[in-house]
Amino acid sequence: MTMHEGSAGGPTDGSADDGALLRAVVLSKQVSSPEGTLTILDAVSLAVQRGETLAITGPSGSGKSTLLALLAGLDAPSSGQVFLDGVELSALDEDGRAEARARGVGFVFQSFHLLPALTALENVMLPLELADHGAPRPAAAAVLAEVGLGERLGHYPNQLSGGEQQRVAIARAFAAGPKLLFADEPTGNLDAATGARVADLLFGLNAKLGTTLVIVTHDAGLAARCAREVKLGGGRVVG
Repeated sequence: MTMHEGSAGGPTDGSADDGALLRAVVLSKQVSSPEGTLTILDAVSLAVQRGETLAITGPSGSGKSTLLALLAGLDAPSSGQVFLDGVELSALDEDGRAEARARGVGFVFQSFHLLPALTALENVMLPLELADHGAPRPAAAAVLAEVGLGERLGHYPNQLSGGEQQRVAIARAFAAGPKLLFADEPTGNLDAATGARVADLLFGLNAKLGTTLVIVTHDAGLAARCAREVKLGGGRVVG
């Protein structure tokens, strides 16, 4: 599946109103190295429709995590554009991109990224408080119960297993009702059985809430559960 010229969902000028929640237009990223300029991503274009589940796959070094960071506005491209719900992220400064993410983007990472000094409940309350939610404590408790951790609200990350920590991270990601959820190797640090349970939870919540889901993964089984897969190789879309 070649994504250049918008075959991933229509025109790639970023202005087409085809229902795409997320759009990358000829996105490239170069970095300096001792050997000279290194191209991490090379003219990647794709569109993600509202409610779609998309897997981004490819070998290590193919540019998957870099693409996710650019799509999420965590980093700025060297060239090209990223549109999130009609807003051009790539035209915003770091603060502007952070504000855009706060309005409807959630994250789940391989290494959980929980704050060690906060309990499970407090970790999930954090994005709700940042979003000025009216009742962050009961809302956080409810979503933790949804992921099977209703009895672990007062536990700190170091008192939880890896699978439990990832469930807290998933609860935190979904707590504020994001329109778009990015997951970067969400089962990468878990054994196969725990990873499968976490994947069930991730896709179950996604289906229940109608969230758009973009997953970076090496796991073929996880990728197969998505409606669509984009394969990267050498910084370009190869399938």
